[in-house]
Amino acid sequence: MAIYKTTSKHKVRAFNLQEILIVLLIIGVFMLIALPNLMPLVAKAKSVEAQIQLKYIFNNQTSHRYLYSKYTTDLYDLDFEAPKTVKDNGTANYVYDILSADNTNFVARATAITDFDGDGIFNVWEINQDGTPKQIVKD
Repeated sequence: MAIYKTTSKHKVRAFNLQEILIVLLIIGVFMLIALPNLMPLVAKAKSVEAQIQLKYIFNNQTSHRYLYSKYTTDLYDLDFEAPKTVKDNGTANYVYDILSADNTNFVARATAITDFDGDGIFNVWEINQDGTPKQIVKD
């Protein structure tokens, strides 16, 4: 650490540019080492969005079945408005569809539009009348 004199009698302690750059370089190396280990945690955290929305669809499908004695394939009938995706300047990472529905069964799917770990595989979750979200394709 260098010590610089000012025009007054006080000494000001400060870091020079090389010392700051070395510290930033060390932090950057640590980030490069740690980042690949953190990617599965990022994907897991983002998959919570899909699970929450699918549970919402499940709850609305259950209510719809109690009222009309059948499940529906129309998200509008469930009063479900999918959140804006990151491609549309929103925050959602998934798109939602109802694959099938009849009097006793339904299947809804959440498909990721973002490849969380960059391996070319997109995360897919599904839920049915049993109410438990299941990961179909793991990212």
